[in-house]
Amino acid sequence: MSEPANAAGDGVALASRIQQLLLPKTPPVCNWGCIGVMNRMATALGGDYFDFISMPDGREVVFIGDVTGHDIQSSVVMSLVYGFLHHCALTVDDPFTMVSQLNRFLVRFADRGTELDHHFSSTLFLGIIDPASLRLEYVNAGHVPPLLLRGNSLHRLDTTSPPVGFFAEAEVTTGCFRLERGDRLLLYTDGILDASNGTETFGAARLDAFLATTGGSYTRFMDELAAALRNFGAGDPPDDDCSAIVIDV
Repeated sequence: MSEPANAAGDGVALASRIQQLLLPKTPPVCNWGCIGVMNRMATALGGDYFDFISMPDGREVVFIGDVTGHDIQSSVVMSLVYGFLHHCALTVDDPFTMVSQLNRFLVRFADRGTELDHHFSSTLFLGIIDPASLRLEYVNAGHVPPLLLRGNSLHRLDTTSPPVGFFAEAEVTTGCFRLERGDRLLLYTDGILDASNGTETFGAARLDAFLATTGGSYTRFMDELAAALRNFGAGDPPDDDCSAIVIDV
């Protein structure tokens, strides 16, 4: 193998290791709920990302997103997003400001050139949960809508804003939802909806039905979700990154 090919392979391997370091090793331990995660990448480098940040006042930031692309450029953008949001959480206390500042941050990088400008963009769901009131304030920047199961009712946290990194002056708005004991909140990426068995995709209707009919603990729920995708006939590894967070209040 030629030296350039070796160098390229080493670069991908290094970027993959850095990407794995950025993803949380375990979900946070909370006294108000239980959290489980699933992350299955299509290739060594993925576009999905998620994390949890404990704020100085005790509130919990949870975010999940999908960067454009599945390559070294996307891993660089992921690193930028992680670093910016973790720094931002030290001084900013609301989703609107966090997402607005992140958007301007990414747009400035995109403005430096036209060849890779589209890589500095991402869908993003970012919410802040107040353990005392169980109030969830969030921005859904072009991301697939998280699902909340309360009893037999299913609620969607729909898009409130465009994806970050696209528009210099994006119209960012926030949503608010009051969680209740017994709620199950599912955040996920579009790789789950788009998982294909060669004939059809898993789709939103199947995911809705799965959430409504699958009980048990949060850990069992994640195992069952992975099994449902396999039983559907989705590829392993998947054709697109599949990530999910389940929060049992």
